[in-house]
Amino acid sequence: MRFLIKGSVAGGAVYLVYDQELLGPSDKSEAALRKAEEVVPPAMYQFSQYVCQQTGLEMPQLPTPPKINFPNFRDSWNSGIISVMAALSVAPSKAREFSKEGWEYVREHSK
Repeated sequence: MRFLIKGSVAGGAVYLVYDQELLGPSDKSEAALRKAEEVVPPAMYQFSQYVCQQTGLEMPQLPTPPKINFPNFRDSWNSGIISVMAALSVAPSKAREFSKEGWEYVREHSK
């Protein structure tokens, strides 16, 4: 049962990412993030009020989420992704080069 629940949550997350086109152009991702920023806090407040009514417990007010400066965040994110992809693209040739150098070193010092 736990596996089915986890699989459903993972499948739902993949569908949501695909449906909202979050892996596409950065402007669509930014719009989805702004939409989530507007929708999530009121939903969390309503859910906490519902839980309080159902259980009789008092929940403290959550602090407001920090504001993110989107242009700087987007530039940092994109440069990080570009760096990772560049490293992954040269990894096979670098691995071959380093293994060749390693074998040369072993050959020289094993004589």
